[in-house]
Amino acid sequence: MSGNWWIGDFYPTCLKTTDFEICHAVHKSGQYWQPHFHKIATEYNYLIRGRMLIHNKEIKPGEIFILKPYEIANPVFLEDCEITVLKVPSIKNDKYPV
Repeated sequence: MSGNWWIGDFYPTCLKTTDFEICHAVHKSGQYWQPHFHKIATEYNYLIRGRMLIHNKEIKPGEIFILKPYEIANPVFLEDCEITVLKVPSIKNDKYPV
């Protein structure tokens, strides 16, 4: 698949669609993640395992956080984390580094 992304408007994928993207992300404790935002897409994130900070709020397993267009994603991974991400819609080149 394309990184950890497995459904969306990219190749390879197990389901090609412009409606949404799905990802199962794994991040190590302390891992740097390039801050970015989307101009069109909204991300719905479900933390499966670990603890992290996003927008100065601690997120724990079982919690959901939403990143709307123009909101900067700048996570801090306090522990090893697993996250399921649903991004709506699947738009190519809609990721802007900060």
